[in-house]
Amino acid sequence: MSQFISVFDMLKIGVGPSSSHTLGPWRAAEQWIQTIRNQNKFDLIDRIKVDLYGSLSLTGKGHATDLAVLLGLSEADPEYIPIEDIFIIIERINEQEELYFKGGKTIKFLKEDIKFNRDFLPFHSNGITFRGYSNDEEISTETYYSIGGGFIVQENDNLEEEIEINKKNFPYPINRAIQLEEYCERDNLSISEIVLKNELELRSADEIDFELNRIWDTMLECMYIGCHTKGTLPGGLNVKRRAFDTHEKLIKDTVYSNPKEWITAIRSTEVKFREILKWVSCLALSVNEVNAALGRVVTAPTNGSAGVIPAVLMYYLVIENHEADFSHVKRFLLTAGEIGSIFKKNATISAAMGGCQAEIGVSSAMAAGALTELLGGTAAQCLSAAEIAMEHHLGLTCDPIGGLVQIPCIERNSMGAIKAIHAAEIALETNPKESLVHLDDVIDTMWETAKDMNKNYKETSEGGLAVTVRIVDC
Repeated sequence: MSQFISVFDMLKIGVGPSSSHTLGPWRAAEQWIQTIRNQNKFDLIDRIKVDLYGSLSLTGKGHATDLAVLLGLSEADPEYIPIEDIFIIIERINEQEELYFKGGKTIKFLKEDIKFNRDFLPFHSNGITFRGYSNDEEISTETYYSIGGGFIVQENDNLEEEIEINKKNFPYPINRAIQLEEYCERDNLSISEIVLKNELELRSADEIDFELNRIWDTMLECMYIGCHTKGTLPGGLNVKRRAFDTHEKLIKDTVYSNPKEWITAIRSTEVKFREILKWVSCLALSVNEVNAALGRVVTAPTNGSAGVIPAVLMYYLVIENHEADFSHVKRFLLTAGEIGSIFKKNATISAAMGGCQAEIGVSSAMAAGALTELLGGTAAQCLSAAEIAMEHHLGLTCDPIGGLVQIPCIERNSMGAIKAIHAAEIALETNPKESLVHLDDVIDTMWETAKDMNKNYKETSEGGLAVTVRIVDC
């Protein structure tokens, strides 16, 4: 996949619980509505039906795919919609059996108008088809595929046209990790500096800083909300939120009133090795508990793995460097985003295609490489850290109980964050030139593993814990 993937493609703001099963279908519905508007068919349509296929169907209920479709058809924006409005919109549609559009148009819409098909479409395991009718005649049919991380495509899309990477467009065209490493060594630049120079071809420095600040603020707010919210998660498994209790024990009687003061408060607590583990775990869990409750998170690179990167970044800010500021956050996110993009270009970030190695494995690799840069590692050591983190996630399956992004998904974010930190420490003590395995090697291996993996272990809830653990009426 020789195309430019921005850090803002890899780190998107959206609503949980899944980037591929919630954010992707949401965006697909929005795009279809815009398409029929552009084709002057919107005013003619008086009935809409939606077909979900493959993994979108098999775990769609647990991943809130049907709700995401309704929100997308309603033209709500997942990046900005107030979270409390989500349930108001859904309740109104279900009670009144009508979709409401901008401009006042309404269309009758019944629950059975979203059909869950167990079969898979040949192009991709996450397929969704929208059908628009006028007087019972089908006048629009469009099929989209949610390919992970909130990315959507259609079967006839030419992905190479999305901004082909070449020296004419970008000073540092990157497809493989070895290219990135060679650029850094040749020009004596860090990974984040290389990435920034490419990003500057698309937007100004002020725009980059503004968007990265917005991403970090969303991550920070998400952790803050998760650590200060107790109760159980929705969906029927009655999973208790654990971040609240852990956080309460760790923060003790420290006083603060907002997320920024919270960072200072954490820095002031006496932290020993065991408390460090608890803090990292607590922060990772907090994000994915918010995600599981349809809260706002940053896909990093997916919603199901959204807790790893913020937890590791917070670890650096509150444990490793109390003087750290936005410049460190910026470097971390730029480096993480580039590592994630290399995985996407050469393998996958979709659990429906590659199992959980494509989500938690990739997020752990992204975080490990980014942390290594902030800890003073060379570009080669950063890529080595990413390799180590992914190497120890190879073959990890996706087997969510009840199709919910809760068990084992939430805990896996904690494990991915701890592995990322450990991978960084190993890489900092390693001479990459002596390593037998390069990041490109492990990415290729991950993709071959994904292709060999039984489909039951690719986000279908038809294998692993999802069938071993019996549940009732989830």
